[in-house]
Amino acid sequence: MYAEIYLRLEPLGLELVAQATRRAGHDVCLLDLQIFSHRDYARILAEWHPDAIAFSVNYLASVPEVVDLAKVARLQLPECFIFAGGHSGSFVAHEILNHAEGAIDCVVRGEGEEITPILLAAAADDRNSVHHLPGVVSLNGEGPPPRLLGSLDEVRPARDLARKRRMYFIGVLDPCASIEFTRGCPWDCSFCSAWTFYGRSYRKMSPEAAVEDLASIREPAVFIVDDVAFINAEDGFAIGRELERRGIRKRYYLETRSDVLLRNKEVFAYWNRLGLVYMFLGLEAIDEEGLKSHRKRISLSQNWQALERARALGITTAVNIIVDPSWTEDHFRIVREWALSVPEIVHLTVNTPYPGTESWLTESRKRTTRDYRLFDVQHAVLPTTLPLECFYEELVRTQQVLNKKHLRWAALRDTFFLAAKYLAQGQTNFVRMLWKFGQVYNAKRQLADHSRAVRYEISSPRPSSLVAIDPSTLYVHRQDHLSQRTA
Repeated sequence: MYAEIYLRLEPLGLELVAQATRRAGHDVCLLDLQIFSHRDYARILAEWHPDAIAFSVNYLASVPEVVDLAKVARLQLPECFIFAGGHSGSFVAHEILNHAEGAIDCVVRGEGEEITPILLAAAADDRNSVHHLPGVVSLNGEGPPPRLLGSLDEVRPARDLARKRRMYFIGVLDPCASIEFTRGCPWDCSFCSAWTFYGRSYRKMSPEAAVEDLASIREPAVFIVDDVAFINAEDGFAIGRELERRGIRKRYYLETRSDVLLRNKEVFAYWNRLGLVYMFLGLEAIDEEGLKSHRKRISLSQNWQALERARALGITTAVNIIVDPSWTEDHFRIVREWALSVPEIVHLTVNTPYPGTESWLTESRKRTTRDYRLFDVQHAVLPTTLPLECFYEELVRTQQVLNKKHLRWAALRDTFFLAAKYLAQGQTNFVRMLWKFGQVYNAKRQLADHSRAVRYEISSPRPSSLVAIDPSTLYVHRQDHLSQRTA
């Protein structure tokens, strides 16, 4: 739901895998179903007759759509090699295969750039044996753990394959491309799977490679998609100096942590001069108890100091607050009052245990649904203290109040001129965003989503009898294989 309004990001992961595959000698077509329709998909199957189809399952909620599309392709192209991968797909590989009932040959867990060309070559020889490859899971078995790409400098995104690039945006940055400088996160928040995917590793591109990729981007704005930007200040300075040397000027949006912003405030000030105008901080809670429950490893005072620092720099900041299904009317009221007292853009997401997160195994409350489509951080999948209808009414009411905060007269004046500017340039993403809120965030719609027929259900986690979870059991990329590739 969030992506229906505030952003539409280029499929950077698919572009990277596409380029690695193209370098191996394959012809590649990329279809972004954020932009194109199922009718476009059917047309490409009919006209292109691909030998292989790869699906990116980046979001858990998209599993049913991917499974159904794979079944369509299997009926139309019975000899086609069909596989899936992606962040969420890596954590539910066996479930995807079972749902697909033979329509999907295998699922690739972990990073896809290195293994995909190897997988295609192996499938051409004997697709029944691909499960012996690292990170590959099929109904015949599972190979050794996936391997990391040797260096983030090795592959550049095939941005030329993403058609209608002007459709990619985030907020007022319209159009907006995406780029990564690093992969992984050293922290271990209980609700997050970024650190479990990469085995708590952290890798970075060289400044030269990062700037070379930036130089190839035509869009005037760029979203730096790192899980936590500028953990190491010197890395940020090195990239910035190379940008200055080459005279590259963009507008930037990034995500980081409050403690990183405070520790490396000079590098954020430097990037502010380079064009950093928007920042996202995952506060998650406005009380110490909430921060502790999410294992943020940060204090409330640090969060407040970080907001002050961002204000001093003149960076427009968005923050996230995690809504727990146990909230009452008082919890929502307190958040509304706080959000109206600060200048930041405040977003709400619903506490949702995901496969790959520690909370998926440790959450003691029973899931009220196993419908993949509701695992989107905008629906309640845990029992609510309020009646479910009332919970959604409070959630939407709070979101409406926060949205209207930025549409008062002064903001409306600025928004009008900005919208007029974008329309004059042929950009409609931002303008459409302004009018879609009421259509998307609707308590009746969200409640009705729970009544939809369910064809595919996610497996429930096994009850945990352990006091603490061994983090390594959650990893996609495991430590012993990490040390071999990053030494």
